[in-house]
Amino acid sequence: MKTFDMLARAVAQEGVSDAFALLGDANMNFATRLAEGGCRMINVRHEHNAVTGAMAYARKTGKTGFATVTCGPGLTQLMTALPAAVRARLPMVVLAGEAPLKSGWYNQAIDQAPFVTATGAAYHALHWPARMPVAIRDAFLQATRERRPVVLGVPFDLQNLDWTGDEALPLPSSEIAPLVSPMPPHPDDVARAAALVAGARRVVVMAGLGAVEAGAGPACRALAERLDALLATTLPARGLFHDEPYSLNVAGGFSHEVARDCFAQADLVIAVGSSLAHHNADGGKLWPKAQVLQIDLDPVAMSQGRVAAGAHLRGDARLAVEALCAAVAPRAPEWRSAAMAERIARASPDSTAFPPEPGLHDPRDVVAALDAALPRDWEMVNSSGHCSFYVAHMPGRPNERFLTIREFGAIGNGLSFAMGVAVARPGDTVVLFDGDGSLLMHVQELETIARHGLNILIVALNDGAYGSEIHKLRAEGLSDAGAVFGRTDLAAIARGFGVAGETITDLDALPRLVEEFAARGGAAVWDVPISDRVYSPVIARAHPPKGH
Repeated sequence: MKTFDMLARAVAQEGVSDAFALLGDANMNFATRLAEGGCRMINVRHEHNAVTGAMAYARKTGKTGFATVTCGPGLTQLMTALPAAVRARLPMVVLAGEAPLKSGWYNQAIDQAPFVTATGAAYHALHWPARMPVAIRDAFLQATRERRPVVLGVPFDLQNLDWTGDEALPLPSSEIAPLVSPMPPHPDDVARAAALVAGARRVVVMAGLGAVEAGAGPACRALAERLDALLATTLPARGLFHDEPYSLNVAGGFSHEVARDCFAQADLVIAVGSSLAHHNADGGKLWPKAQVLQIDLDPVAMSQGRVAAGAHLRGDARLAVEALCAAVAPRAPEWRSAAMAERIARASPDSTAFPPEPGLHDPRDVVAALDAALPRDWEMVNSSGHCSFYVAHMPGRPNERFLTIREFGAIGNGLSFAMGVAVARPGDTVVLFDGDGSLLMHVQELETIARHGLNILIVALNDGAYGSEIHKLRAEGLSDAGAVFGRTDLAAIARGFGVAGETITDLDALPRLVEEFAARGGAAVWDVPISDRVYSPVIARAHPPKGH
């Protein structure tokens, strides 16, 4: 038995059934043994996508994601993915190789720890073989408790040593992790919160991922109904109230026009399980007159450089909302009127008029047509970039079927996020919405999708450019030449990778194409040429056009 055998056994004992990997000298023996033990390996074409695939997998399953890469360049390729996972608070363990200790010189040797810790992730160098199984178990404990990635560096010459230690594995993390029940709020805190609510006239109950994880959706609905309040969610939690007539959908920079108007009227926002990030409050501009009551297990005054909340109620999201609901008096409906429900139902993400361009689609029309054609039980994945604003406005899609991870603002993650969802939801159909610039950053993963038989439909909104950049440059009156690349034939590229490719020239054909894809399955890329003259309200507010 080799040390890498024990490493594989220790990882498998932690319940790792799916792993994202790119093999090299410093991890290939370990990864091979892990696969032989029954773990499904998704062998990607770039190390970045191993970690981002594990990110989406962790979000979808609630488990700790797992990835493995080699040393040196294999690890430095993770420098965009790791901070994204840290900011999204996703528990992950990454087993990375390290250069061999016995070598006086090794061309891929690098001090890996500073790279990893600079991203906010944890790094542990495992240099004592006998302790490696315990260190792996402890890494899973740390990742779960701290909700961030933990990277383990293991020199590959140590991995290849004969195993001379105890063959009995330590107890797995699942058997020693604390068993904790949801924490109820303190009665004094509830009373203070109820007094604050009593003095408010226009209330919005806004739920974040903490509310989703605590199962607080029904309690938030009940509180909003009791307070004559409207509902909203943060972007990652969008869809939690997808069937609620008084839901404003997304709160933040992506809010639609009706939502922005209602938030401007609010005098109290009850933020449930939300970190109150900068974009969630649109930098403080979304609710200029409202006080904020934060309900969270770890409430904060400051968030991302701004005072986020002035009142706090500490406790489990569901239990705290239920306690507050019981402590406040019911109100007669006023804001929650039939007229308001009708206004919300008719809300447009953006009513700005743009002149049509022959042969090109308005991205708003594309998203509306796709929303009407795609089955409700398919998994949606929204990537980053300019087009993601439009895709966020599919109000009928429930949260459990819609993935958004964009805390680091990086594009190029769409394909790997879709792979992570497809692995987490075997048997389901996944639809990825991405821009051409983002898709082309890691287009090689189309081969990975085809090789592993993943059922993914990729819809590429193709403006032939980096969308956000061209609109910002034009707003400043500057040349956009550095961000315009032409409309790559993405359908032809897909076919080159053995994936079905289609250029969408007629939106009326979408129902037929969806039906054909559903019957065929597999993977496909739909290249949808869109106008590069249509810009989102996010761009318009931050970069008012000056002419180009």
